[in-house]
Amino acid sequence: MSEKVWDPFVRVFHWTVAVLFFVAYATEDELMTVHVWAGYVVGALVAARILWGLVGTRHARFTDFIYRPSTVLAYLRDLLLFRARRYVGHSPAGGAMVVVLLIGLIVVVGTGVVLYGVHDGAGPLASWYGYGGRAFRRLMEGLHELSANIVMALVVAHVAGVLLASLVHRENLTWSMVTGRKRSGE
Repeated sequence: MSEKVWDPFVRVFHWTVAVLFFVAYATEDELMTVHVWAGYVVGALVAARILWGLVGTRHARFTDFIYRPSTVLAYLRDLLLFRARRYVGHSPAGGAMVVVLLIGLIVVVGTGVVLYGVHDGAGPLASWYGYGGRAFRRLMEGLHELSANIVMALVVAHVAGVLLASLVHRENLTWSMVTGRKRSGE
């Protein structure tokens, strides 16, 4: 028996952001227009997801999956020991990953928008062209690249966590993000 857990917005958001982040990560300087537009769409989707986290369906709301750090750490310990409690919505670690990834994406997009303005004189901050000089531009470049690499590392950790939790709970969590359905019960 299964129940509907992930609404269409959460599922479309998840897969669209995943694809567009990889597109932006892979294109960088070679295809700047593609890189920039992928970033803009990710930024808009993150803003929409934050709003949906406040007013959306039960399992989409932040109140459903934000736990104390001690609960997250206890869940991770239990997951590694193959005894973690199963959650119908996000687990404590899954919820923490959502929050950290959203913050990471905000930093990546924010530094990208600033960099596009100060370096290329383009985008919504085009009037910032040349602002802060070379040192500021280098700082933004470094922060943008670092934050993108951190998000990529978080994505790898997220995938590993999903695979481990799928094994521990004998449930295909990836498929549930496609169908929106999970096995019933906590």
